[in-house]
Amino acid sequence: MTDRLAALDPVIGDLGRRFAGAGYELALVGGSVRDAFLGRPTPDLDLTTNARPDDVLRVIDGWADAHWEIGREFGTIGLRKNGEILEITTYRAEKYQADSRKPEVVFGDTLDGDLTRRDFTVGAMAVRLPELTFVDPSGGLGDLGAGVLRTPGLAADSFSDDPLRMLRAARFVSQLGFGVHPSVGAAMTDMAARIEIVSAERVQAELVKLMCGKDPRAGIELLVDTGLADYVLPEVAALVRERDEHHRHKDVYQHTLTVLEQAIDLEGPDTVEGPDFIVRFAALMHDVGKPATRRFEPGGRVSFHHHDVVGAKLTAKRMKQLRFDKDTTKAVARLVELHLRFFGYGDAGWTDSAVRRYVTDAGPLLGRLHILIRSDVTTRNRRKADRLAHAYDDLERRIGELREKEEMDAVRPDLDGRSIMTILDIPPGPAVGQAYRFLLDLRMENGPLGRDEAERRLKEWWASR
Repeated sequence: MTDRLAALDPVIGDLGRRFAGAGYELALVGGSVRDAFLGRPTPDLDLTTNARPDDVLRVIDGWADAHWEIGREFGTIGLRKNGEILEITTYRAEKYQADSRKPEVVFGDTLDGDLTRRDFTVGAMAVRLPELTFVDPSGGLGDLGAGVLRTPGLAADSFSDDPLRMLRAARFVSQLGFGVHPSVGAAMTDMAARIEIVSAERVQAELVKLMCGKDPRAGIELLVDTGLADYVLPEVAALVRERDEHHRHKDVYQHTLTVLEQAIDLEGPDTVEGPDFIVRFAALMHDVGKPATRRFEPGGRVSFHHHDVVGAKLTAKRMKQLRFDKDTTKAVARLVELHLRFFGYGDAGWTDSAVRRYVTDAGPLLGRLHILIRSDVTTRNRRKADRLAHAYDDLERRIGELREKEEMDAVRPDLDGRSIMTILDIPPGPAVGQAYRFLLDLRMENGPLGRDEAERRLKEWWASR
């Protein structure tokens, strides 16, 4: 902690003296102090002051290398100095009205008042600047040492003021490896429905941070156990209700959490650098289509036909409701849709054409699909697990061999649309698209044909129509 502050002193010490000289208080606060104690990297520095935003702008004028006012209405001014990013926020208290989706911001006048309104005691610590006086009115340092999340006041009051704090608890469980105090868990359970007043964008941001933490399984389990998942990820919560009391198929919820953990273990420089939200969220959602497709077959067998397709649609719908961007939504849903494509490879074998289609269908998601499919093997039958692993090793080997011979990352027909129109002497229109798809199928089945052979096949196909 002392070393970190000493390294930052040329920036925060100087800034603290500027605020003091202007008659204002300034303190390093919240996550910046917590992370300094934990030895975690602190990309941005959070500070708080009794100065109002206009006063802050006057103090930093001519000192900051750059500043921005995007959060000004919430009392926050951002700035950059000597490569450090700082956010200075006026002491405040914020809460939701019963029917509002936006917090009401009220500026405060004291540091202790600002700290006691914060989410958890481990984030309610501060260091006054420039004198470096440690302030901890709620015992956050003790909770930090114990690895527990506790609210400065009553948990029910804290979550009533800002229901997003319930999701933030799950996020910190994932990021920090902490547990929640019993009072926090009880309040989350009692007040889970209140999360509905929080905007989808704020919920989404917390879920992304949770999924990209070091232990997202623990965060998801907290959401499910407290009932919050029923409101923010109901498809995952439904997997718990999918448990089979007769043990005729494996526990889908526990299987899903294991797949998530295994996907994280496979992230890395040789696959996909982590933390990767897309592959992790696809692992979490890959079986959400099972509850809607479960069927009991003769003989006691259980089937989930087309749960990949159903799951992809449910995933896309949920992500749209959470206001994810189109590219991320499309990527996660596509992985869910493709996660069963491989199974059966080891039994029947695939032609080169099938391998090409597998690569083409995955496109830029192939590396993530490799992770998801390998992670989806959770059987305790070691012989079966080894057989599937060897089969996928073989598929990756064949993909590599075909890549050496062909441009598989961008499989296209040997002739483009302009060439098709010239050869067949036809104008732009549906016929060009039909011809293009014919040539693409040829390319998939046979590999590169060369221009002359492709032209000959195209003319034969056109004449036989």
